[in-house]
Amino acid sequence: MKDIMTAPFLGEMIELTSQMYRLGWDERNGGNISMMLDEAEVSEYLSLDRVLRNIPIGFSAPTLAGRYFLVTGTGKYFRNVRRDPETNLGLFRIASDCKTAELLWGYRDNGRFTSELPAHLMSHMARLTVDPENRIVMHCHPTHTLAMNYVHPLEERAFTHTLWEMSTECIVVFPEGVGVLPWMLCGTNRIGEATAEKMKEFRAVIWGMHGVYAAGKTPDEAFGLVETIEKAAEVFMLTAHLPRINTIRDRELQELAEAFGVAYRKDFLNL
Repeated sequence: MKDIMTAPFLGEMIELTSQMYRLGWDERNGGNISMMLDEAEVSEYLSLDRVLRNIPIGFSAPTLAGRYFLVTGTGKYFRNVRRDPETNLGLFRIASDCKTAELLWGYRDNGRFTSELPAHLMSHMARLTVDPENRIVMHCHPTHTLAMNYVHPLEERAFTHTLWEMSTECIVVFPEGVGVLPWMLCGTNRIGEATAEKMKEFRAVIWGMHGVYAAGKTPDEAFGLVETIEKAAEVFMLTAHLPRINTIRDRELQELAEAFGVAYRKDFLNL
């Protein structure tokens, strides 16, 4: 059995949490990440028969039974993951009852997964129906994106259109746009269900006055999606109070999307 501390998936999670903390996206214990793993890669590092304890997940996830997840812990600071991954992370399998997490490694201080786990697992289920290769769901609080929530209409078409205008790459990186939810109580099945519904259409969902949920096939894809949204929001916040002399016009956005061959939301443009 290989040492789990050498596992590539653990290294990816450590790097991801470190970079998100460095950028100020995940202050204190804000933010959470779930990474779906293949049984074959987990079995190289852990005995699949050795369950440390069972933790109820708070709802039924029938399409995830037997799936493995590496997930940040509740109340844990991202800045501490690199120093002590076994306390701040946990690796578990969704049991055959679809309602229990079978902990195989981590949460060493008798901790448990993030309180946002229902939203994560529901989002995984939703994304897998449209993208069978989806593996990552991440939630964070990017500063400029959050600030934009307070001064811009929280409506999907308008929010997406503004982001697209802020940088040439935006319509290429997230051609489907971004989903938007109003403020909702976090850590509940209700917000999880609402996020999952949006995830059938969008890879990124804005939680009003809270943050962003993003999904991807790889850590780089999910991270890069948030990174691009946050850069566009920063440009908006830096210029929102100034007269706008130039902008990327809708015909130019259309030209750009079609040149890169991406399936963009035509109804989000004024053509």
